[in-house]
Amino acid sequence: MVKDNLYQPFEVVLREPLSACPRSEHSHSFFEFIYIISGTGKQCINKSKFTYKPGHLFLLTPDDSHYFEILTETQFLFIRFNPLYIKDRDLSNETAEHLNFLLKNAGQAPGCILKTDEDKAVVKPIMQAIISEKEKKGLYSRALLQQYINTVIVIAARNVAMSMPDEVSEATEEKTLDILQYIQANIYFPEKLKAKVIADKAGISENYLSQYFKKHTGESMQQYIINYKLKLIENRLLHSNMRMVEIANELGFNDESHLNRIFKKYRHMNPSDFRKAGGELHTLV
Repeated sequence: MVKDNLYQPFEVVLREPLSACPRSEHSHSFFEFIYIISGTGKQCINKSKFTYKPGHLFLLTPDDSHYFEILTETQFLFIRFNPLYIKDRDLSNETAEHLNFLLKNAGQAPGCILKTDEDKAVVKPIMQAIISEKEKKGLYSRALLQQYINTVIVIAARNVAMSMPDEVSEATEEKTLDILQYIQANIYFPEKLKAKVIADKAGISENYLSQYFKKHTGESMQQYIINYKLKLIENRLLHSNMRMVEIANELGFNDESHLNRIFKKYRHMNPSDFRKAGGELHTLV
């Protein structure tokens, strides 16, 4: 698979409208925002398909693979930046690391990254300003582009943070963030989520792991794993055409009925009913 690299802190690319995707599946070593200016279709991210329309904003993380299935002529705006770009901003090291962590885990909540209409309304004029500055290349255009991109990064991080435990903040210990990142990166591999394996990775005793995790996140590690899987299931139900058996296999459930039981226990409805209702009727844990 082709892997793209970025040889500058950031770049903005505005494509001419396309009626077909010019590239096959590929991955990146950098972050990439993809803003849909016009058109409809599906973006295929890590083997899952998600519909897109004007105003949608996607965030690809390093090593995500993707391609597009264009249904109607589409114009894309690409904003690319590498992890060092975040550290080079005027932020404390702690805040920069937290932003970096949040953005790296955005791929675990696929689909349009903007979860509220308010943020969609804020992002639209910012994207229009980015396009304007890129096209006119006026005095201080690059500095202005950087400020606009910084704003989009913070908005994206806020939306990713909505799915994180409430206790996780810029002040959270680095070890806790490492554990959360490890769980999210290995959520599809049950063997790697055993307490002993995680304790060894974190460098703490297995007996102390549960107490440590709950102290710093406000919930048990097992409950966090369940909640995280439920969030992934919700995203796939709402933003993909995956069948229940495919979701069950992907997330390590014994079978479809096992997934159904867990989902109904915590969301008080069947996954199929959740999908039909568009997610509006579920009850959060």
